[in-house]
Amino acid sequence: MQSRFHQLKRHCSPACSRTWRSWCPLAFAAALIVTIAGCAKRLEEHHAEHHLVKVTSAIAKDMQITEQYVSQIHSCRHIELRALESGYLEEIKIKEGQFVKKGDILFRVLATLYQARLESDIAEAQLVEIEYKNTKKLFEQKVVSEQEVALAQAKLAKANAKVKLAQAELNFTEVKAPFDGIIDRLRQQQGSLVAEGDILTTLSDNNVMWAYFNVPEARYLAYQQEVKDGQADVKVELVLANHTTFPLPGKITAIEADFNNTTGNIAFRADFPNPEQLLRHGQTGTILLHKTLKDAVVIPQRATFEILAKRFVYVVEPVPEGDGEGKDESEMADSHHAQAHTEDDDDDEKKDKKPSAKPAPKRPPLPHEKKPHDDKHHDDHLKKLSPEHHAEHHANTLKGIVRQREIEIRNEMDDIFIIRSGLKAGEKIVLEGVRQVRDGDEVEFEYIDPVEVLGHLKNKAE
Repeated sequence: MQSRFHQLKRHCSPACSRTWRSWCPLAFAAALIVTIAGCAKRLEEHHAEHHLVKVTSAIAKDMQITEQYVSQIHSCRHIELRALESGYLEEIKIKEGQFVKKGDILFRVLATLYQARLESDIAEAQLVEIEYKNTKKLFEQKVVSEQEVALAQAKLAKANAKVKLAQAELNFTEVKAPFDGIIDRLRQQQGSLVAEGDILTTLSDNNVMWAYFNVPEARYLAYQQEVKDGQADVKVELVLANHTTFPLPGKITAIEADFNNTTGNIAFRADFPNPEQLLRHGQTGTILLHKTLKDAVVIPQRATFEILAKRFVYVVEPVPEGDGEGKDESEMADSHHAQAHTEDDDDDEKKDKKPSAKPAPKRPPLPHEKKPHDDKHHDDHLKKLSPEHHAEHHANTLKGIVRQREIEIRNEMDDIFIIRSGLKAGEKIVLEGVRQVRDGDEVEFEYIDPVEVLGHLKNKAE
């Protein structure tokens, strides 16, 4: 059995080998052609999908921008109350946090020594006054000269001045409120020995509060230019630490004289009325500056991309005419049909043929065009769509060339950029597919109305 198998093998091997050697190159070539065709088809599918993007346009509209700054809140008047004379603190007439009126007595230092000094100076002034009167009477009797009267008068004035000084020192033992305000923490207790100049407490006038916030130099220059142009109409709000907004608006009233060389900022001041005494000295908050920009150019953030800290967009330009690119299928067919008629009229050998009956030659597809029926996946997708979707698909699909362009951002909001320069309202830009195109590519795109785009923004820039 085994020998029979070997005989059959020896008998069949040459013929089979020759047959295999003859068919092997043909099979390999056929497989290679099928593989190349499949790869080409996949590349064409990828190329078509790669260049199908969505496009919108920049739009001009009034935008309200908001700038945020951390602020420190101060009372319009905040002073330290100090002891004017040395002595024991005899009486404290106020409590911490109490509201006081102008002229109210707050503290009293033991006044025994100052009262005694005042009484002594008053007695001495009375004695000098008697001497002055006697001298004046003697002058009238021509007993003393006029100079003696003048000398006595000077002594009386000096004595009266000492009385006023003693009275002032006695008054200084009482510390009074210079204006209406709120008392802060007490620094001294009753019975304490205080020296002249020691801090007793602080007093705050909180009727109007000052909120200081630091503004960068560039924004300061822009604000000054807006003031010069009469466009500095800014709404000022204050957000408190509990994220609630202070009910009354503020107003920018002052700018400091010097820049901070360390931070490059300058301090602005916004005033807020505080009738309910809600704001207190030392609070913190966030200043919100709201401003309306007229006809600002706005684009979605996701339509931009960044290269080396610079911001760019892809602007879609029309396909240049001249080589048939950018023309519709009907226009290209009419052009070939007219050319066919011309050739038939000039050909003497074909006079018997009727040019009107000759069908227009089929135009070969251009390199950038996708054949309408060579993509099975595309056909299957279109078959699933209704006639309305077909019409909408063909109506919205356009062609253009993308150009990379640098833009300058003026303001950044949640999902949009406000453009300072580099782009005008109405110019078309690539919205979706920014990473799929390159400068100079010809693309097919679907245009989306910018109003619809701005109404459904969710994503940031790519």
